[in-house]
Amino acid sequence: MLWLLPTLLVLPCILPLEAETCPQYCICDNIRLYVACANKNLTLVPSSIPQYTRKLDLRGNDLKFIPSRNLAAVPYLLHLNLQKCNIERLEEGAFRGLGRLVYLNLGFNHIRFILQESFDGLSSLQYLNLEKNNLEEIMPGAFSQLGFLNFLHLGDNYLVYLPDMLFQGLQQVKWIRLSNNKINIIANEAFLGLANLKRLSLDHNELQFLPTEPLSRLSGLIKLEMGWNPITFVGEEAIQMASLKQLFLNNMVLQDVSFKAFENSPQLSLIDLSNNQIRTIQALAGLEKLNHLNLTGNTLHCDCYLKSFKEWANLLRVKVDLICSGPVHYFGDHLDSLRSKDLKCTSHFDEEDHVLTSMETINQSSCPQGCDCKPDLKHSSCANKGLNEIPKGFPEDTILLDLHGNAFNSVPKRMFLKMKHVTSLHLQNSQIKELRLGALFGMTNLVYLYLSNNQISSINPALFQDTPKIGYLYLDHNRFTRIPKGTFQFLPNLFSLHMQHNSVSLLNDYSMYGAEKLHWIYLTGNNISFVAPFAFRNLQILKKLHLDGNLLTKVPTEALKQTSFIEELKLSRNPIKYIGNSAFLPISQSLQHLHLDGMGLEKISKDGFLGLGQNIKSLYLENNKLQNLPNMKNFINLEVINLANNPFQCDCQLLPLRRWINTLNLKVGAVCAAPNTVKGQKIRHAPFLVCSTGNKGLQA
Repeated sequence: MLWLLPTLLVLPCILPLEAETCPQYCICDNIRLYVACANKNLTLVPSSIPQYTRKLDLRGNDLKFIPSRNLAAVPYLLHLNLQKCNIERLEEGAFRGLGRLVYLNLGFNHIRFILQESFDGLSSLQYLNLEKNNLEEIMPGAFSQLGFLNFLHLGDNYLVYLPDMLFQGLQQVKWIRLSNNKINIIANEAFLGLANLKRLSLDHNELQFLPTEPLSRLSGLIKLEMGWNPITFVGEEAIQMASLKQLFLNNMVLQDVSFKAFENSPQLSLIDLSNNQIRTIQALAGLEKLNHLNLTGNTLHCDCYLKSFKEWANLLRVKVDLICSGPVHYFGDHLDSLRSKDLKCTSHFDEEDHVLTSMETINQSSCPQGCDCKPDLKHSSCANKGLNEIPKGFPEDTILLDLHGNAFNSVPKRMFLKMKHVTSLHLQNSQIKELRLGALFGMTNLVYLYLSNNQISSINPALFQDTPKIGYLYLDHNRFTRIPKGTFQFLPNLFSLHMQHNSVSLLNDYSMYGAEKLHWIYLTGNNISFVAPFAFRNLQILKKLHLDGNLLTKVPTEALKQTSFIEELKLSRNPIKYIGNSAFLPISQSLQHLHLDGMGLEKISKDGFLGLGQNIKSLYLENNKLQNLPNMKNFINLEVINLANNPFQCDCQLLPLRRWINTLNLKVGAVCAAPNTVKGQKIRHAPFLVCSTGNKGLQA
């Protein structure tokens, strides 16, 4: 019976809770020691929370900041949720007194900086979520007291640089998630002291090369996610991690992988190299335990030059996912279906083509004065040097050329004549006003072109005549006022167009002419008031369209008829007051994510969502002026819906919406604004007036 002793000892501490007053607007569960004050528009943490509360839910309020020792009155707290509270800052010592806290959720706020003592006192914390904030900087030592933390979520922020000793103190952390930031520099000792880290997520960042040295400090890491970074080359001994078992290098722009890249990571069992630009690969050294290698989405020929690789895979019994891109008679075949002796070169031309593709250019030792050239990585950089002219004399085998942060004013013609191997060119933040015709001449392998944060107002379409492989074009934060027809006519492989935060006022017919492989278009924060019916003509594989933060007064339904595969549509923060019938019908079979928040939207017609429903996963309608919604019964697969901050009229007309909301196992955020008897109550729980045939009200 000794196991009953702790319960009996705690019991006297629980009894006083029943006598304590529950804060206004909150719900208190005295049995489970749980207080819920979610979505109450609170501007301060309630002062009368029962002392012995174990779990406190403050989601969806308007707290702005957390003062020092603001929660010291609830020292027994184990679980604290401050998600979506519009928090902009955490004062030093904000959580002092919460020495028992295990779970802290600060996700979906507006925090920009983490101070050195922001988390002081959280000596028992195991879970810390800071995802989807505006984090730009974390002061060294900020995590120094979190010695028991297991999971740290820093995804979807604006971190650019990880300094030395950033994670000092996290001796027990198992997983750090840094996905979807802007990270391009990692200091050599950024990960020092993380002896128990098992998983690191660095995917969807802006790393130009593998951070070999800082990663080598992670002696116990098992899983490393590096996908969706613009890395072009993996050199010798690039990964030196003795415990690593799973490595993800997918969806980058890799063109070459050294056969010795992983020889110092002998425990690797899975390597994912899918969706890159690899055209040849050798047997990989030092991988005795490898059992799965993913090469799908690359352009590899199953010919005589792949024979030794195939024999190596067979010998080690490695499962290789590889679909042959050639020769013609093996096109579309899986490598596993072929025997080593089947891999032949049928003609002299096959051999010649392979040699031209795979042979490395003789490395040159030249590098412009003051610049940094890394021959092993084929990266050259003159970033942030205050240069007025673009230097010459880079190694001709350069793959990544970084010139951002200078003051070039213009890019002269034939400036990169000998740079035919460059895949990624960085010219952002360089005060560029003009790219002269022929400026990119010779850059036939260019895939990534970064021109963000300059002063460019127009581009001659012929500028791209020599760069047909460009897939990612960054023209955001410039001075464009229009997109003339044919601007992208010489970019047949353009995949992603970034023109957000310019001054484009309208999209004319055939604005995207020629760029028929566009998957993503970002036009956030322009002045677009009109989208012509044929603006997206022939964009049959467009998946993502961001038109948020513009001046549209209606949904561009006619233009959507030209592209029927859109999965994500953002119209947030456009002054659209009314959505008419069949507004989204042209894309109803493909649309999964629809953003209609912050528009001042007053009404959606009865058939405004006609055709939508089963495919929709997320729907954002918060911060509008909606009093009701049309029939939502077809929306049966929602994962996220936000109806917060709408003046819903909770009378008999709203009963269908209330019944639908009650079928959802989701946080909805819908609150009554009228009548006064139910104002502030959740629609899910509020009493309603039911219309009778005699027009009299009956309470439901």
